[in-house]
Amino acid sequence: MASLFPVLRTNPMSLQGPILIVADKPAIQLAQALTDAGAFPVIEASWYGACTALAEVKPSAVVIAALDHSNADTAQALARQAAEASPFVPVLARVPDDLPFPLPDVLTVPEAASFARLVTRLSAALRVRTLHATVLTRSLALKAEREIVAELPDGDPLDDATVLLIGRGRHHATLSVAVGECMGVIGALSVDTAARCLVAREVDGVVIGDGLAAGAVDAFLTLFAEDSRFRELPVALLGHRDDATAPTKLVCARDPLALLQRAAPLIRLRAFETALKRLLASIECKGMLDAQTGLLTSTAFGPALGLAIEDAGERGVGLSLARFSFDDLIDRRTNLDAARLVSRLLRDSDFACRQEDGSILFVFGDTDLRGAHVAARRLASVLKHTMLRPGGERPTASPSVTLATLKPGDTVLTLLGRVIPRPVAAA
Repeated sequence: MASLFPVLRTNPMSLQGPILIVADKPAIQLAQALTDAGAFPVIEASWYGACTALAEVKPSAVVIAALDHSNADTAQALARQAAEASPFVPVLARVPDDLPFPLPDVLTVPEAASFARLVTRLSAALRVRTLHATVLTRSLALKAEREIVAELPDGDPLDDATVLLIGRGRHHATLSVAVGECMGVIGALSVDTAARCLVAREVDGVVIGDGLAAGAVDAFLTLFAEDSRFRELPVALLGHRDDATAPTKLVCARDPLALLQRAAPLIRLRAFETALKRLLASIECKGMLDAQTGLLTSTAFGPALGLAIEDAGERGVGLSLARFSFDDLIDRRTNLDAARLVSRLLRDSDFACRQEDGSILFVFGDTDLRGAHVAARRLASVLKHTMLRPGGERPTASPSVTLATLKPGDTVLTLLGRVIPRPVAAA
């Protein structure tokens, strides 16, 4: 039987519980720190009974107090069991710095770090669990109400993640290859370039390599700690830093591959959270938004365009439609990246959708032909200079733009017909 040591203390600001601590011996200080932070109840289990305790207690999160190689097999079984749970059950582990860790998918906290840092990371992970539970509940309600199935796409969230890689030192090539094998990469040779990318792009994590001035790195890390826009981004630093001004989601390692191993679970969690938010937005719009891009679905785009045409005619304002297509072959990740970028650039009067062929239809509301030309050129320029491309040299992908403006008597079909090429019949 599992050896359970309940730590049951009341706290008016309790976190979502129960929290399961796995340790060879009672982790009194860790349990006290979690309880003081509001976790309730906190339950301890030995390694011998860890998997049984996970099945019986059904915790909101699992915290591994310490791990050595004698516990590796049990830890892997525990992590697999937690990964199958729904909603998401985060697993955190306190680990020694720079030592191999047998659980690459588990969130880690250095053993030397304060309990406050562990609690902060646990709280962030539990917020994602709460979001996941909300999405699951609302998706079931949407299915019952309208028979619309709203689900997350299959596969590892890391496959759709995008990481900002900064540096130009001797380990840059190793980091670039390792990150690029499992995630999209935006390269920046300097901190100044990286700062501009953060503002313009949606990224799921930042990896800081070597070859950068220490003062510039310190200022950059301070930005993550103080700016609310970037405070929740995972940051991986090649080297070591542990002070009060460090970002809460900072991981450090002196070995490039060990650094990526520690950072990948945090980046995956961030990508998972972003995907959940897009799916929740789609559910709230009754399935009209594509959960992968944040744009309208192809099914919803036609009726939305019809209403926009009707409204423009009644108010006597302009309406323009642009189609952004990509003549060069681009992969799925690059195409999704472009669509998500477009979703960030929509004004309140605009809407867009991504078609099956990867092209993007963009409606400029309250915009005449001249204004649409200017806006379309700017949007095409942004796409050209920020889209990811596969391959070592990463050439830019230039979209082709076809533009049409609303004319008297136009319908959805006639307006679309002026931007979408007609299929050519075979001879």
